Amino acid sequence: MDIKSKKPYPAGALSNFVPRPFKVRGIECASVEGVVQGLKFKSPEMQCAVFQLTGYGAKRRGANKNWKRTQILWWQGSPIKRESPEYQKLLDDIFEALFKNEKAKKALLDTGDVVLTHKIGKNNPKETVLTQSEFCSRLMKIRDKLRKAKK
Repeated sequence: MDIKSKKPYPAGALSNFVPRPFKVRGIECASVEGVVQGLKFKSPEMQCAVFQLTGYGAKRRGANKNWKRTQILWWQGSPIKRESPEYQKLLDDIFEALFKNEKAKKALLDTGDVVLTHKIGKNNPKETVLTQSEFCSRLMKIRDKLRKAKK
């Protein structure tokens, strides 16, 4: 199942663009897209403002940030190397927090047993804040965890 904002439920409901409020590491966020775009900003205040955006508004806000040259992203003023274990832990925390949202959790469980893909995404971590693999593997891992918790 290909995850994309314009796809029917449940695929479309799992898109980064969907407004899904959640709190990660004490910070309120409105969508995954807001978070991944906000990670490009060094200023904690600006980052928190971007975390409140959703959809294309979030994507446009982070579009011109030049993080690729340095491969540095930010969490509340602290630099994080894009290809580091620390960054992967941050992504884990983001997705774990997202799926405390009941609507997100239901949509994920409603995907059944299918393999989840994100064909519109990129694969090279030097080119994107969230690769297809990072996104889809976390979705499937959390889906498995949620299923086990229901038994």
